Amino acid sequence: MEALLVSLSTVAIAEMGDRTQLLALILSARFQRPWPIVAGILIATVINHLLAALIGAHLGQLLTPRRIDLAVAISMLLMSAWSLRPDTLDETTESTASRGAFVTTLITFFIAEIGDKTQIATMALAAAYPALTLVIAGSTSGMLIANVPVVFLGKAFAGRLPLRAIRQITAIVFLLLALTFTRRAYL
Repeated sequence: MEALLVSLSTVAIAEMGDRTQLLALILSARFQRPWPIVAGILIATVINHLLAALIGAHLGQLLTPRRIDLAVAISMLLMSAWSLRPDTLDETTESTASRGAFVTTLITFFIAEIGDKTQIATMALAAAYPALTLVIAGSTSGMLIANVPVVFLGKAFAGRLPLRAIRQITAIVFLLLALTFTRRAYL
């Protein structure tokens, strides 16, 4: 259960103000069809985070529990610093826009997640927790918790989100997670 809750909260927090959240906003405004967009986000995230979790689990088998905790702590510390950097979004949806809301979302979300904070977090958490299904379910749920409201309400709130404050809070949460995993490594 810890794997699910830590994965869910880590990814939901990491996603705040992230480029994939900005992508959800753009797709919502462009297509104005929330359900195909949500379905595309769900499937792209499951596939992406499944691959990340499998890689993380493999790496986790090669390390001792202490090294895993230290690796997760370092990744959370790096993500804390990364969270302070504002994300931008390239126009990745231009070439796929003619394919419809679902396919465009599926392709652009999958590509946008490659090397993203949430993918790296999923990989690190899969190395730390043996319950891969719970890590994937948690990271996917966290992604949906952060993005579904944007898809449905994003257009109304686009200019009102305090992105700087969100990035700062996210950085603090990742710093606290880094400290937690560091403490676990030395107990």
